[in-house]
Amino acid sequence: MPDHLTVPNPLEGVDPRVFSDSLLPIRPWVDPLVDSLGFDPRSAYVERFWLSILGPSTTWLLRRMAAAFDTSPEGFDLPLADTAKEIGLGDKCGRHSPFVRAIARSCQFEMARAAGRGIEVRRKLPPLNRRQVLRLPDPLRAAHEAWQAAQLGLHAHESVRRSARSLALTMLEIDPDTSAVEQRLASWRIHPAVAHDAAIWALERHAAASRACAAGS
Repeated sequence: MPDHLTVPNPLEGVDPRVFSDSLLPIRPWVDPLVDSLGFDPRSAYVERFWLSILGPSTTWLLRRMAAAFDTSPEGFDLPLADTAKEIGLGDKCGRHSPFVRAIARSCQFEMARAAGRGIEVRRKLPPLNRRQVLRLPDPLRAAHEAWQAAQLGLHAHESVRRSARSLALTMLEIDPDTSAVEQRLASWRIHPAVAHDAAIWALERHAAASRACAAGS
């Protein structure tokens, strides 16, 4: 196995040379924010909403590694052929094999990343961002909006909501990317549902102000 796991194109699969050994070192990807606010790969949130984004093979792989982290929190060596067979992906580890594509997809969506001779894997998955929510099928998108509304009611007092919206509007004057705004608010330990609401509200206000300015010029 080479010193570095390379993912030249996650959609096409990782470099097959990294699978020349039977074991792949797995270590936890430490991210205090996601670790605090995220969801266990075996949770109902991941099964309901992340599944259609990641696909079943990658979701099952992340679930299997989450279970392994329960008993080996500092990391473990993943038996490649056995794991592939256990989650129904055969025992091949070539560049275009389903198992390699599952690993590559986890890297594509930043659930895993190259680290030395192996990969680091998140123990918690973040909430879907706005772009990912828009990719959901209509029924799931509506269900996610209902989940966010429920979370917003549980976690946000009106003063918190107003403060988050004010911060989001200020940030949009600097960067119109709502995903970046959501991430910055979350880094300040504002609940993800509140951050999402604030980013969308601020985007609408910012767009309305821009239209009014253009009409008056």
